[in-house]
Amino acid sequence: MGLFSKKSNAVSKSSDAAMLAELALNSIHEGVIIINRSGKIRFINPAAMTMTGCLNAEVALGFDFGLIIKLVDKENAPVPDDQNKLLTAIQKDEAFESREYALASTTQVGRVIPVALILTPTGDINGNKILTMRDIEKELKEEGEQAEFISTASHEMRTPVASMEGYLGLALNPQTATIDDRARQYVGAAHASSQHLGRLLKDLLDVTKLDDGKLKPQPRPLDLNETLKEMSKELIPKIQDKKLSFNFGKSSSTGGVKRLEQTVYTTTDIDFLREVYINLVENAIKYTPEGGLITVDVHGDGDRAIFTVSDTGIGIEQSDLQHIFQKFYRVDNSQTRTIGGTGLGLYLVKQRVEAMNGRVWAESNFGHGSTFFVSLPRLSSNDYEKSKLAFENQQAAQAFAESLEKSTAATQAQMVQLPQSPAVNGLTSQQNISAQPVPQAAQPMPQPTPTAPVVTSQPAQPQAPQQPQVLAQPNQQLPPQPVPQPVAPPPQQPTAQQQPAQRPIPQTVQQPIPQPTVQPPQQPAQQPMPQVMAAGVPSPTSPPTPQPQGAIQN
Repeated sequence: MGLFSKKSNAVSKSSDAAMLAELALNSIHEGVIIINRSGKIRFINPAAMTMTGCLNAEVALGFDFGLIIKLVDKENAPVPDDQNKLLTAIQKDEAFESREYALASTTQVGRVIPVALILTPTGDINGNKILTMRDIEKELKEEGEQAEFISTASHEMRTPVASMEGYLGLALNPQTATIDDRARQYVGAAHASSQHLGRLLKDLLDVTKLDDGKLKPQPRPLDLNETLKEMSKELIPKIQDKKLSFNFGKSSSTGGVKRLEQTVYTTTDIDFLREVYINLVENAIKYTPEGGLITVDVHGDGDRAIFTVSDTGIGIEQSDLQHIFQKFYRVDNSQTRTIGGTGLGLYLVKQRVEAMNGRVWAESNFGHGSTFFVSLPRLSSNDYEKSKLAFENQQAAQAFAESLEKSTAATQAQMVQLPQSPAVNGLTSQQNISAQPVPQAAQPMPQPTPTAPVVTSQPAQPQAPQQPQVLAQPNQQLPPQPVPQPVAPPPQQPTAQQQPAQRPIPQTVQQPIPQPTVQPPQQPAQQPMPQVMAAGVPSPTSPPTPQPQGAIQN
């Protein structure tokens, strides 16, 4: 009887523990989902239901987790299955942690929550995995404000620090300044500190550019082996100054296994790759004592292109190995305290590699060196040739568009500098030049010259003469000029006595450039010539001229 009572107490305690565990999971703010080996949901707490938009926990149980967990990227675009790192980790039963995704609600359209995802395999016989989801919207906002402050402060401080470094360098130069040995020692220490501060500000600016989304990778196809060889050339002087040995390619080995040199293609941002590679090699130079060896190896592994940077330096303890890629983290021991650093180099490496859809990790044995691994997407030779041709065509099209834009801007600038004539009576500036009448009283009447006729787009019309001007005599008022009315053509031409005295009909004279050709205005056909008598003699068709009071009659 006592045996059964012990079993009853054990069952009761186990039941109480399960109830307490469920009570705790239902009370926390983080979402918790338990997924089995086949991807089916075994448990979901209220916080996870709120995040995903699931309305009924009993309905969610037994369904595939992909029906409940809808992940989107930073542009709120659905994440494809082949790019879903969470799905890959669940299928491979691996641990996973990420802050790069957001969770879209299944019931509320447009509701998106940025989340931190942590997948932890339990290792039981059912292959259960615990997925934890935490809302990080407030954290991201605070981090954005901090990044903006760091970026602004770094930018403002970089200019005076560069000036300090420059002036201290001039003070150390014997050609520009003369100082004693003791002062040179002080100035040299200040110069080294200013250089360290300048590197810190540069790293801060580089980190914040990608954190706040101002810098995005521009992937392109490239030969990883040849690219890293070219980048190594600028690092050789630093390696030689430290009296280190350097191996690259076929003479290298990783983990004691010799590797043959391979031709490995990848698609990545070449500027990001340069920052990653130079940071890793300079890190190896910094922590490797004189006489050590630095080895770089490039090889392909399935659909991944991998390069490694190994050294025979001081190594990293296991307790520090999982933190070295965190921002501002530096290994603190007696061997590293004398080595300068900003604590941002490896964080920058991780940031750039993940932006290129890659992964970086490290292996180390304290006291026996370290090896850093960088894995990037790999291209086959055929895909590389196609991608290279497409990239070159894109570059050529972009260069042509930029050239065309510059040419158009230059042409518009020249047109703006040309003198513009105002439009008159609806005419353009070019038409307005030929439409300007020449005042006859201000310049002599041009004499007809034997020139080629001016060809116009309209048929030739009979030209009407300009209305002559009648000069007024002293103390004489001119009558109002009558408006000529169109009349029928006379049966015969007027006699010579009725014609104006030797006033020729204006002819169009071709002027040399830049003087425009003066075209007379078109008049109705068969316009009769107005009759004007000599000065002081009234026209036969005009009313008698009224005489002013007190004028002397002739």
